[in-house]
Amino acid sequence: MMSKVWLALGASVALAGCVSTTPAGQFEEELPAEVLGLVAPGQDVNSVRLESDGCYWYLHRGPVESTYIPLLTRDQRMICVTA
Repeated sequence: MMSKVWLALGASVALAGCVSTTPAGQFEEELPAEVLGLVAPGQDVNSVRLESDGCYWYLHRGPVESTYIPLLTRDQRMICVTA
């Protein structure tokens, strides 16, 4: 019985390392006009950040949880920067 408790505790601690928090202030200060012209309606352009994949993601605040999802154009394409 005690080994199950330790196993559950160890699994919880190990999985806690997989969760990433978003520090405040990591949003883009101002989106370029080209990006703003592409954004489909209904997306929060005040909570956008540029991720390491080169694409813009915004914080979607749902009824249960908040999560980052890709910033999309009107034809449902991700908005990304090209090198």
